Amino acid sequence: MMDTIARELDLIFLLLSTKKEAMTIQQLEYLIAVDKHRHFGQAAESCFVTQPTLSAQLSKLERDLGVILFDRSKMPVIPTEIGVQIIAQAKKVVSEGKGIFELVAQLKGDISGVIKLGIIPTLAPYLLHLFIRSFLEKFPKVKLEVQEMVTEEVVRKLKNDDLDLGIIVTPLEENGILEKPMFYEKFYAYLSQDHPLLKEKVFKPDMVKKEDLWILQQGHCFRDQVINLCDQNLSGPSNFHYESGSLEGLKNMVNKYKGITLLPELATFDLSDEEKKRLRPFDGVPPTREVSIILNRSYLKQKLVELLYNEITEAIPSEMTSKAHGKIVRFK
Repeated sequence: MMDTIARELDLIFLLLSTKKEAMTIQQLEYLIAVDKHRHFGQAAESCFVTQPTLSAQLSKLERDLGVILFDRSKMPVIPTEIGVQIIAQAKKVVSEGKGIFELVAQLKGDISGVIKLGIIPTLAPYLLHLFIRSFLEKFPKVKLEVQEMVTEEVVRKLKNDDLDLGIIVTPLEENGILEKPMFYEKFYAYLSQDHPLLKEKVFKPDMVKKEDLWILQQGHCFRDQVINLCDQNLSGPSNFHYESGSLEGLKNMVNKYKGITLLPELATFDLSDEEKKRLRPFDGVPPTREVSIILNRSYLKQKLVELLYNEITEAIPSEMTSKAHGKIVRFK
């Protein structure tokens, strides 16, 4: 971690080398805010300053650097070519500046700070309640801000420093992103009442008809996994087609109408006894999905990551923390 800090400090000194007395972290935060909102007024509001104050500071920064950072003739404003590069460097500087305080607190043994966490919708309703209360009771100085979003948005916000951590399905294999696998969920088929396949002890994907399968809408990685597992071509005529944004929506459709959907293991824990009788394991080695914490490789709150990781894995049945739980489904 100290090597990372040293490298980033070199980058900071490189950026500040010519005008280090004139440039401030505050100016760089204003710069990042304008890039994020693409509007000076909204950026000023997010920084809790007036627009003239923010505009004046950015103009001073441009004069000191001798470059134009934003094309103000366009609406929304956009960074210039050199502005894009300076903004990328500014994000590193601001992140490392804040990281110094986090590092000092960590070295002092003070477990505190804010964790901005993104989690995918097929995990949030079934995982969060297992560890949130216990984690916050153990570490009351930690503020956990959780947002539910699809994988693509988690990765984008993580790279943009709008999130600290993500909980998603991996492997992701994204440059600059570190994956820490936590547990492995089996897939189960969930069938409607009186469905013909209930007579089978195990689920065989080749038995499923296209019109019989309820799936998540576009953008959810779980949709891709289901399609891969069932080898479904979802084009073609049908007198009713429904794609839900939640597993609960799919489960309700299966409960009320004829059909099948797939559920990850955590989503089966709170099913009623009657509903559990309509679950079927896959034939052969069960397919699973790997669930991980993801973060930027340069992220400094390593102690908080470790504590959160431990809290989650302790809340999960021990057999789910082993790869031997099943065969991981790759969908990319």
